[in-house]
Amino acid sequence: MLALVALCSGAAITSALLNVNLDAERKLTQEFRTLGANVVIAPPSTGADPALAGAAVMDRIVQLKAPQIFAAAPYLYIAVNSGTQPVILAGTWFDQVSKMNSWWRLQGNWLTSRGDREHCLVGESAARQLRIAPGSRVELRSGERTLSLTVAGVVSTGGAEDNQILADLSVAQELSNLANRISLVQLVVAGTSSEMQQVTDRLAAALPGMEVHPVRQIAAAQGPILRRIRGMLFWTVALILALSALGVLASMAALAMERSRDVGLMKAIGGPVNRIMRLFLAEAGVLGVVGGTIGFLIGIFLARWIGESVFGVAISPRLVVLPVTVALTVAVALGGAFPLRLLGRVRPAEILRGE
Repeated sequence: MLALVALCSGAAITSALLNVNLDAERKLTQEFRTLGANVVIAPPSTGADPALAGAAVMDRIVQLKAPQIFAAAPYLYIAVNSGTQPVILAGTWFDQVSKMNSWWRLQGNWLTSRGDREHCLVGESAARQLRIAPGSRVELRSGERTLSLTVAGVVSTGGAEDNQILADLSVAQELSNLANRISLVQLVVAGTSSEMQQVTDRLAAALPGMEVHPVRQIAAAQGPILRRIRGMLFWTVALILALSALGVLASMAALAMERSRDVGLMKAIGGPVNRIMRLFLAEAGVLGVVGGTIGFLIGIFLARWIGESVFGVAISPRLVVLPVTVALTVAVALGGAFPLRLLGRVRPAEILRGE
């Protein structure tokens, strides 16, 4: 029972950490998605005037069919006036912006549909400057063109958006008379550092004349963090299995001493040492299979608890972890059965004489 408890405990933690390890990349990628864009595509600078690109850039990105691209939002930045106050208007696709910037703090309502020409979002600094709030009307003027929008919400981002008004891309293009033109594209690319590099290389090849820039602070952080998590999980599993092996070792040593009389009797009636050892190793193997299976089931609930505590969502159990957990537990059980080799040294005559 002591050996079984040790094996179940080790298998439960091993199963949980293996499930976490297999799901860590997906969960970590989901967490990094909330940090915003990690790749920016922009035309090369052409001096004092802002460089613009054709909206066909978005078509090429879609045609690339890269599953790692989670969201892609074009932006067109223009200078407009609201009354006598100058302000930057950022035209974009709100359905993509809401996917890549879910962490923005918002007072009011999100805009999540593309083509909404009636509403806008206003950064908190711009809202204070213009003295507007959700539900207010804001008049925008660029040259001879004017447009009135309803403020759906006031956003706080901690970035440049706090000083801008965000509207649909078509609104900015109409006010600036820059049809089918954009300033840049922001993307959220999921995956490891190597996968992200592959996607940026493909984007650069598909968009000649455009500059593809990974946001280093975000893109470079994901890979090292994932490696550290996996390293920590690997060494934790190794330590747990070593401790489980020590528990089995202690139990089997006591078992070997208790069963010395049985072994002496088996050898006295002609039982070969190899066959006797196979009986005990089979027992240890059965303990490993039972302990690994029970530990795997316990590990599923433990993995869910770890996932909810660390990532805020449950870890999805993987069936591939079951044979791995059972195999590791059986290996630990057989390794812990090393003291049973001492039974081969038992002398039947001494045992039968009661010595």
